[in-house]
Amino acid sequence: MRINKTSRPNRSWLPMGAAGSYARPSVAPLVEGLEPRFLLSSIHFKGGPKAGPTFRDLGLVLQASGALSGLGNEDVLITLTVEGASASTTCTSPGGNAAPGQNKHDLGPLEGVVSIPASEIKNGNLNFTVATVAPTSPIPGAPGCPNPNWTETIDDVDFTGATATIAVTQGGQTTYFTFPV
Repeated sequence: MRINKTSRPNRSWLPMGAAGSYARPSVAPLVEGLEPRFLLSSIHFKGGPKAGPTFRDLGLVLQASGALSGLGNEDVLITLTVEGASASTTCTSPGGNAAPGQNKHDLGPLEGVVSIPASEIKNGNLNFTVATVAPTSPIPGAPGCPNPNWTETIDDVDFTGATATIAVTQGGQTTYFTFPV
């Protein structure tokens, strides 16, 4: 019966150390030479693969709050863009009488931005809150009213069925997340 003796792996390609042992190459010089933006790991929402922000309809604005992870040690810019929202408006005549009923208008994209300093990031984690800016009211030209002499004011913004995109920018790189509202 023959017994096979296991041999050691061939490490002849490794440089020989001072004590006669083989030294392992270090990756530290490679990592230290990278720009900080390349050291970012994947930015994601905390709480698992289906995690995301919490949205609050505040009447004329939409607020998003959440917790991010995987951030580096640089300032963060978070942009909230909402598309597909509609406004409920009231038309008021030049004499000051409000017309009965309300008009619905599709709004263009609504956006809000918050800049957060690196000092707020703790171990790659960050809690944030960002809100859109309220749309311009009264609406210039009163397009939903009988004529441009009327005043059209926005009473409420309906975010139902809208889509929110959250852009997280850090170190010159941007990560996008899209959610239904």
